[in-house]
Amino acid sequence: MTEPLLVDRTDGVVTLTMNRPTAMNALDVALKEALRDALAALETDRSCRAVVLAGAGGSFSAGQDLREHVQVLESPGRDPLDTVRAHYNPIAARLANLPRPVVAAVRGMAAGAGASLAFLADFRIGGPKTKFLMAFAGVGLAADTGASWTLPRLVGHAKAVELLMLAEPVDAAEAYRLGLLTRLVDDDEQVLPTAQELAARLAAGPTVAYGAIKRQLSIADAGTLADALSAEAQAQSICGGTADHRAATTAFVNKQKPVFQGN
Repeated sequence: MTEPLLVDRTDGVVTLTMNRPTAMNALDVALKEALRDALAALETDRSCRAVVLAGAGGSFSAGQDLREHVQVLESPGRDPLDTVRAHYNPIAARLANLPRPVVAAVRGMAAGAGASLAFLADFRIGGPKTKFLMAFAGVGLAADTGASWTLPRLVGHAKAVELLMLAEPVDAAEAYRLGLLTRLVDDDEQVLPTAQELAARLAAGPTVAYGAIKRQLSIADAGTLADALSAEAQAQSICGGTADHRAATTAFVNKQKPVFQGN
């Protein structure tokens, strides 16, 4: 049986590849459960210093597997959208709160929940064929997998309303202009290597500080200045006690290049 999620580990970078290429990596229960559980395991995996999220074949992810969803809709007594609480919410929370940098290699189509997954990453790399489609309204649904939270922060409230309600595709150039993509490479074949190269750079950096930065920004987005200042004080207390901070400070004073160990 083909594994729905491939896991590769190289020099501290864990690449999670959604592996249903013949279905454009549509998210069926098996894939959602595998992704949810893999992310849960990475939360406490000290050997993981950065994560790449990718899709096999020519697409990132077409979102919810609608063929499977139709079967649920036709099953009496079942909550057709229970998957939001059982799968999508835990996946979104774990991606957003993972104390490691996350890079999405968005090759080809990212639609619906697939686009939402990409928006939860810290960095998104795309190529000429990259395309985003907030497809939810097209099948009579509202946003899920964190899109109502991530999208306004990436493009602003008004543009988020437009993308979610009109459900029109956004091509690679427009996605880069809007900030949906961090980097746009010239060749689709280079999307994954570029994402992994960036992840390797991040994995060699001060990963405790990166995790603290992610938490700071999350708190500041939703809170007051007082909340942000409190989070900054807590983060600096944690980071200031790391071996990485002490070693990097010494290296700076001695005009040397710092080496970060992630502790």
